[in-house]
Amino acid sequence: MMPHPHLGLMMDGDRTAQLIYLVLLFAALGGWIMVEYRGRLGQAMRTGLAWGMIFVGLMAGYGLWGDLRRDIMPVQSIAGEMVTIPRAGDGHYYPRLTIDGTDITFMADTGATSVVLSPADARALGIDPDTLTYLGQAYTANGIVRTATVTLRNVTFGPFTDATVTAQVNQSNMAGSLLGMDYLGRYSVTMAGDQMILTR
Repeated sequence: MMPHPHLGLMMDGDRTAQLIYLVLLFAALGGWIMVEYRGRLGQAMRTGLAWGMIFVGLMAGYGLWGDLRRDIMPVQSIAGEMVTIPRAGDGHYYPRLTIDGTDITFMADTGATSVVLSPADARALGIDPDTLTYLGQAYTANGIVRTATVTLRNVTFGPFTDATVTAQVNQSNMAGSLLGMDYLGRYSVTMAGDQMILTR
């Protein structure tokens, strides 16, 4: 997938907008402190320092949460012609596939027939859910949902690559995409303790 020629400019624009927002935020906070503590410079400085430390702590906490969130999701390992997926804390297995250069994390669902993409993951792959024709149906815990058939290209999982894989895009929002037996059936799937092992 070729990068958009204006992507770099858009990212720079986003960074500039974020910087302007932060400057305005600090200016507003500083102005409030000066008005509130007029004539009490020492107390104003202490209040400003306290708010600054709170802000830095929130920013650090946000970054730390991003790192923790990545660590919570177990990482699959590859050994030769075998991919091992550790069981996550919620009891599920989350294989990560690369589809036409984009990494997508699925929940392995041996009870599902198809590969089902969430609208968000479909967009990440360059598929616009709003332009699809939803002729299929899938039965879920939340009832019947409508689906549209798409073809995924250059699907890589560990050492294995398939030129094409048929998938369904769910019309309704989902917490994540599902990897059903249409794809898992291409492998020999073994459960060993807290691991799912896939080989061909």
